[in-house]
Amino acid sequence: MKAKKRKSPILVPVDFSAYSQAALLTACELAACTGQPLVVLHVIHDPAEMPGYYGQVTKKKKLLRIEDLAREAFDGFMHSVIKHNPDQTLLREAEPMLVVGLPVTRILEAANKTGASMIVMGSRGRTGLDRLMLGSKAEQVVRLSPIPVMTVKDRPPR
Repeated sequence: MKAKKRKSPILVPVDFSAYSQAALLTACELAACTGQPLVVLHVIHDPAEMPGYYGQVTKKKKLLRIEDLAREAFDGFMHSVIKHNPDQTLLREAEPMLVVGLPVTRILEAANKTGASMIVMGSRGRTGLDRLMLGSKAEQVVRLSPIPVMTVKDRPPR
């Protein structure tokens, strides 16, 4: 008898923004239709690239490693999304993944490592000079990914 093969997951990179929340909820709906699991990824930015990104004051006023702050922020983000979307049961079953490095590189590596069938990620939809100066991580992933990428700007009101 053959062992049951695990379906390829949908990879959802998040940065804790409203755009990544919209992407996560869209990915939940896709996963519910296809029976695929979700892998929710957060890339801990290189501190040289985004100094202070995880900076927050803790109640105990102690220093925390950037990975610990990122884990706390990730857990808080997931808790909030689950709390505000109790009908999305797949959120509770999603596999969390935290990695350190440059976001585009790590997203592509995580997609390969997990065997993801697609990537669903939020996009701010910058245009003009902002896009030229800052670039778009979503756009770079779309260009470089060997698997399909869906970008989500915002969820329509229900």
